[in-house]
Amino acid sequence: MNRYALLLITSMLLVGSNVGIGKSIVEFVPVPLFALLRFVIAMAVLWPLLRVAKLRRVKRDEWVNLFLQALFGTFGFTLLMLNGVQRTSAVAAGVITSTIPAVVALLSWLILKERPDRRALASIALAVAGVVVINLAHAGAEGAGTTSLAGNLMVLGAVCCESLYIILSRRLTQTLAPIDICAYTHLFGLLLMLPLSAGALIHFDYRSVPASIWSLVLWYGLSASIFSFWLWMKGIRHVPGSLAGVFSAVLPVAAAIYGMAFLGERPTLAHGIALACVVAGIGLASVRVKRVPPVAS
Repeated sequence: MNRYALLLITSMLLVGSNVGIGKSIVEFVPVPLFALLRFVIAMAVLWPLLRVAKLRRVKRDEWVNLFLQALFGTFGFTLLMLNGVQRTSAVAAGVITSTIPAVVALLSWLILKERPDRRALASIALAVAGVVVINLAHAGAEGAGTTSLAGNLMVLGAVCCESLYIILSRRLTQTLAPIDICAYTHLFGLLLMLPLSAGALIHFDYRSVPASIWSLVLWYGLSASIFSFWLWMKGIRHVPGSLAGVFSAVLPVAAAIYGMAFLGERPTLAHGIALACVVAGIGLASVRVKRVPPVAS
C-alpha cells in the first residue's frame, strides 16, 4: 500500500470518528451553536487565504458555484448530520454516510446525465438496500423507532448534501485550488449559520460544558474542515477515483469503533447486513480499474 492510499484511509478514519465525536458533543452543546463554532474554528485557520487580490480573480459564476457548495456541502451537511447523530446511533450514521460514492453516482446520473454502467447501478442498488435494512430495523425497534428513523433520514439528507457538494466541485477544481475552495465555502457557511446561531451564542451557559467537550469541539472543527479535506485532496490526485471509493468503507468501521469504545453502542445484525451491502457495492464499483501514473505535485 503506497502513501497516497494511506492518506485516503486516514482521511476516512477522521471522517468516521467525527460521526461519533459529533454525537458526543451535541449531548452538551446545542446543534446550531456547535455548527457555528465549527465554522469559526475553520475560518480562524483559513482566514489568511482570503486575500483581496485572490478574491478579485474569482469569476462571478465561480462565486455562484461556491455559494451552492457552501449551502449544501457545509451549511446543509453540518446541520443535517449533527441533528441526525443526535437522534440515531453512531454505528447507523456511519453506515449511511458510507453510501456517499453510490449517491454521487446516482446524482451524477440524474443531474449531469452521466449514464452509469451495470456495476455502478448494482452498487447504487446495494447502497440503497443497506440504508433500507437499517431503517426497517430501527423502525421495528421497540421504543426508539420513530426517533432513530428521523435521525437516519437526516443523516441520509446530509449524504445527499455532501454528494451535491462533490458534483458541484468537479468544475471548480479545474480553476481554483482545493484549499481556496475550502476557505471560500466555509466563509459562506459561517455567514449562513450566524442568523440561526445568534440566540444560542448569546444565551448559552458555556460553563456547563466540560473542558474535555470543548477539546472535542476544537478537534472536530480542525479535522472536519481542514485535516480530512486536505488528506483526501492530496491522496486523490494520485489514486484513480473509482479505486478511491473503496477506501470510504473505512468510514463506518471508524464510526462503529468510536461508538462502541466511547458511547457504549453495540452493532446489531441489521448493521452488519447493511454494512456488507454497502461495502460490496463499493467493491463492485471499483473492480477492474486501470492504474494511472501519479500527477506531479
